[in-house]
Amino acid sequence: METGKFITIEGIEGVGKSTNIAHLTKAIEKRGHTVLTTREPGGTPMAERIRDLVAEHGDESMPDIAELLLVFASRSLHVNNVIQPALAAGTWVVCDRFTDSSRAYQGGGRGLPQDDINLLADWVHGDLRPDLTILLDAPVETGMNRAGRRGDPDRFEAERSEFFMRVRETYLQLAVAEPHRFVIVDATQDLDRVRQTIESIAATL
Repeated sequence: METGKFITIEGIEGVGKSTNIAHLTKAIEKRGHTVLTTREPGGTPMAERIRDLVAEHGDESMPDIAELLLVFASRSLHVNNVIQPALAAGTWVVCDRFTDSSRAYQGGGRGLPQDDINLLADWVHGDLRPDLTILLDAPVETGMNRAGRRGDPDRFEAERSEFFMRVRETYLQLAVAEPHRFVIVDATQDLDRVRQTIESIAATL
């Protein structure tokens, strides 16, 4: 049995990840593949509880290193209990965020050392890497305006624009460093145009 492919979708808040993940999943299914969609932090019952803890506005301040370790604890559960079994069974996995989000948010945004993040990545998921990463890119102002329509912001969404500028820049640097894995999609285009691009990407898989 062939193993499934692992596809991740990345980007700052408000770039349309949820909408385009649904469209990408349908496009892959039309090609005859079984697809599992999932997200990070989260993806398992325990990992979802960690997600709530990381995202909530708590009374106790959360050090940046604690945030990073919680995200990787969630990732460990997700990889071992969901992602790897699905891939081994031949199922394709489409995931809303993966380790690149830690590099962008905790590395670029919070300023934690990328070497430490990569060390945790090697420890938590070894040689598991996405076969393809789609980076939905838009200016910070555009993304935050869209995200602001969704209701009360969580702890990340409430960050200042300077934080998201660092996050976006790190994503773009990652894409330049690994052009064989990343595809950058202009998320400022109208939805139909973005969907056409997503369909074109799916046709090459």
